Amino acid sequence: MRGGVVSSAPTRLPLSPGVLLLYNVDPHWEPEEQHRAAREGRRLGTAIRRRGHRVRLLEIRGNHLADTLAAYDPAETVVFNWCESIPGEAGSEATVAEVLEALGFPYTGATAEGIRLSIDKPRSRALLEEHGVAVPRWAIFERPGQHPWKLFPAIVKPAFLHSSLGVDRWAVVLDAQELARRVAHVVATYGQPALVEDFIDGREFHVPMWGNEVVEMLPPVEMDFSAFGDVRDRLCTFEAKFDADSTACRKIRSRVPARLSPAEHAALEASCRTAYRVGGCRDYGRIDVRERDGVMYVLDVNANADLSADASIALAALKAGFCYGALGSRLVAWAQNRAPHQ
Repeated sequence: MRGGVVSSAPTRLPLSPGVLLLYNVDPHWEPEEQHRAAREGRRLGTAIRRRGHRVRLLEIRGNHLADTLAAYDPAETVVFNWCESIPGEAGSEATVAEVLEALGFPYTGATAEGIRLSIDKPRSRALLEEHGVAVPRWAIFERPGQHPWKLFPAIVKPAFLHSSLGVDRWAVVLDAQELARRVAHVVATYGQPALVEDFIDGREFHVPMWGNEVVEMLPPVEMDFSAFGDVRDRLCTFEAKFDADSTACRKIRSRVPARLSPAEHAALEASCRTAYRVGGCRDYGRIDVRERDGVMYVLDVNANADLSADASIALAALKAGFCYGALGSRLVAWAQNRAPHQ
């Protein structure tokens, strides 16, 4: 049974690790991807350990998370949740948080509900609009031609995926025929509706936020697309994020901090602060924004954002004076404050 707890009484480990760092490695990934995930897990664990925490790494490769966690005492363990999903289980992004909640572990990051919300693009956009946050014009297409659409360029994405899955340069469409073909492709390939949006061809910011009662914006990161003349290339595709050898990854520059006027900075912070709270973030998150004609449009709320040392949140925290270990230690402290025995 997925996530089922073993029936026999577990043997407690003699020494609690203090911080249990969970990260996932899917056996179906390419060897280099598996190696990178393990390397980044060790890197974060070492950084947190240097801040005085006792840290144990737990690599998740299968669907027996609850059985594995049975060896640890929730009263003596803070879980650093760095899992994207359960390996081999589609749609399991929130599963790790659900298991941690069921077993009573205090853990870092968003709740299961927050993670589900960040993946549900239609629901999250509707909530943002309801709270006065600007988002691009959008519609959900379950089949080509379902709605009239005249805003081009547009971008077509799977409605219930994250991390730019299903987004390549051909996701940007320039006319009705391209739109129909791309909607059909998304529905057939991913078995879900397509989200069609007005493509905001402007400056893009990845805005790290952290905190709970008090929420702070870390230095915004601007994604510089100036190397590209074709509108189809001016976006962060799946390839740009995860293929270090791709042209997109090599030519898109991250600028920290983004150059913003006081008015732009204030507008960006106001939009992102509301999006963070509405979007189900806890402890940390990343808000992706594009600016056009002075309007800050929120594209995505990432409640389970990447914490790799070279990703936006770590880069922004470093610029704000927090080394990698200090970033991790702060997240651990917030989780520890939620522990029932405190």
